[in-house]
Amino acid sequence: MNETDRVQAPIGAADLGAVTLAQAVQLALEHHQAGRLHQAEQIYQKVLQADPNYADALHLLGVIAYQVQKYAIAEQLIARAITLNPAAATYRSNLGNVLRETDRPQAAVEQYRQALALQPDYAEAHNNLGNAFQALDQFDAAIACYRQAILCQAAYPEAYNNLGQALASQGQFEQAVAAFQQAIALNPNYPEPHNNLANACKTTGQVELALHHYQAAIALRPTYAEAHNNLGWTLHDMGVLDAAVEHYQKALALKPDFADALNNLGNARSNQGDLPAAMAHFDAALALKPDFDLVRSNLLFHLNYHALCSPEVYLEQARRFGAGVTRRARPYTHWPHASRSPGQRLRIGLVSGDLRAHPVGYFLESVLAYLDPAQVEIVAYVTKPHRDALSDRLQAHCSAWQSLVGLSDEAAARLIHQDGIHILLDLAGHTGDNRLPLFAWRPAPVQVAWLGYFASTGVAEMDYILADERVLPAAEVHHFVETPWRLPDCYLCFTPPHHDIEVGALPAQALGYVTFACFNKLGKMNHAVVALWARVLKAVPNSRLLLKAKELNNPPLRAATLARFAALGIDAERICVEGFTPRSDYLADYRRVDIALDPFPFTGGTTTVEALWMGVPVLTRRGDRFVSHAGESLLQTAGLDGWIADDDDDYVAKAVAWSEDRAALAALAAIRAGLRAQLLASPLCDAPRFAGHLTAAFQGMWQAYITRQETSA
Repeated sequence: MNETDRVQAPIGAADLGAVTLAQAVQLALEHHQAGRLHQAEQIYQKVLQADPNYADALHLLGVIAYQVQKYAIAEQLIARAITLNPAAATYRSNLGNVLRETDRPQAAVEQYRQALALQPDYAEAHNNLGNAFQALDQFDAAIACYRQAILCQAAYPEAYNNLGQALASQGQFEQAVAAFQQAIALNPNYPEPHNNLANACKTTGQVELALHHYQAAIALRPTYAEAHNNLGWTLHDMGVLDAAVEHYQKALALKPDFADALNNLGNARSNQGDLPAAMAHFDAALALKPDFDLVRSNLLFHLNYHALCSPEVYLEQARRFGAGVTRRARPYTHWPHASRSPGQRLRIGLVSGDLRAHPVGYFLESVLAYLDPAQVEIVAYVTKPHRDALSDRLQAHCSAWQSLVGLSDEAAARLIHQDGIHILLDLAGHTGDNRLPLFAWRPAPVQVAWLGYFASTGVAEMDYILADERVLPAAEVHHFVETPWRLPDCYLCFTPPHHDIEVGALPAQALGYVTFACFNKLGKMNHAVVALWARVLKAVPNSRLLLKAKELNNPPLRAATLARFAALGIDAERICVEGFTPRSDYLADYRRVDIALDPFPFTGGTTTVEALWMGVPVLTRRGDRFVSHAGESLLQTAGLDGWIADDDDDYVAKAVAWSEDRAALAALAAIRAGLRAQLLASPLCDAPRFAGHLTAAFQGMWQAYITRQETSA
């Protein structure tokens, strides 16, 4: 948070006997206000040598100690000044600043209140009291303080800036933008509101405006590490990875202990295909801030890409995350409506930032449409403000649509608890915009992980993980802190795309060669995957490989990807690399593909079913954990068991078998022609069937909870 605490210098002692000392203090104050702290400190010290009880000199010497972060000395000096002059409101306000800076916001509140009791129109004290309330996550109180500061002093850009931050923290972005704009209007050379306005614009999808204000902040203060980091973050989301990395590195050069920039640099390196560098940056960020939940989530997510990371090593890291969030939470032990009466419908909460055009939204849409509203009521808790047409369709099946954007974990948990949710589902795991730490507060009596992730959350308060027998076999239960609750068919149900795109003929029959493809994220293409695909290309003469991923919008990454295959003897003309396209074009591109290749250990999910929808069978490899069983579960549910390879050799053999002659291609063409109908007839697209199984699971979980309560009573 960018805060500005304004220090108001008091008038020196006015009695005639202290005129010389008063003049000395005034001279010191001029040095002080000009930033010449050493000269000011020397004069204050001389004044105190002449009069050890000169309150103004004690106070201002304490202010210098505060400014150079010698907080213990600052507190001692200002507290002594207060004993000598208890009626000085400025002294108490500045003591409040010291207390807040040393993580004692409640004690700071008392000092600011005493200052305001002495001087009710003291704008700086109102502003500083707001800062203390923000530190206590009391945002409504903070907003009221900033507004009062502005009433006392209309031209107060710092108060407008802080007001904007408090409003943004409550998800009130339109009002926050207005506050930041007013701060800039009052002081165009003030970089903080430019940076904060850019943050609000980025959050609400105004990317170009965000870029403008980050650049304005940096122009005003080239050493503004936070603005460099935030500009990098925006460029990163736009896919301009090289420029993003440059700004992250500038931020770290200016502020070497900047854990946020290290985290962002780790994500960028991952998107550039450099997983070892990414992991090193995450480790460095955690060395600086061991309780940085976001970084540990990113580390856990990326461990799923790592072919050499065992499930046991992953679980150890996940437990560390869980232990941290549990330690900082105060879990609820009683819940509204916990004694649900027979026949009362269950209130199901969904926590997600992906209730939109996203794999989570695609898999969820048809299921919500078929849930029986007499048995379950859905309440959505969104963690990201972006929404689209799919969000509108999902919201139509929810009784409430609550935003958690900007809310602290405690405030978010309080909201969910007050809503009387029976079963709370996390749909994100350790993916972007997750709110896993709020589950440690246990706002609902039953908590479940499902859909958006593929490994343990590590959070002990997460009771269950929804799975199926294929994706989480009995022998692998020890990979999770959660208890598996298995659905009868597959743990996923796919919503057919709304785009009307026909399957098309088998490309190989017209082109004379087979086109393999993978449309998964580039990060899933680890060295073992590239090596195996190179074997496939060598084993199937004249075949081609089409790679399509958002990261491949970046020319250096396209070149690096081609170089990886060239190093294994595959000529560049056999590899086609393409970047992002809208979903309709993306689906149509499967008409250029004969066989899709699944990566490992992080297999495809949405990409797999989308390929099947477009008539393209997917060749996957049998795995040893949830994330690498996903392909098996999807293919078996769709009736394509024969496309699951036991190992690398079998993977190559199956690719060759489906490509080696006209008979094989004819069989492949037959599969293509009937695959969409086969998929639609399978449990993978049977939303009414899946909704029934899901409702039964919810009822079973709730009955298990009631039984435990009755047993322990």
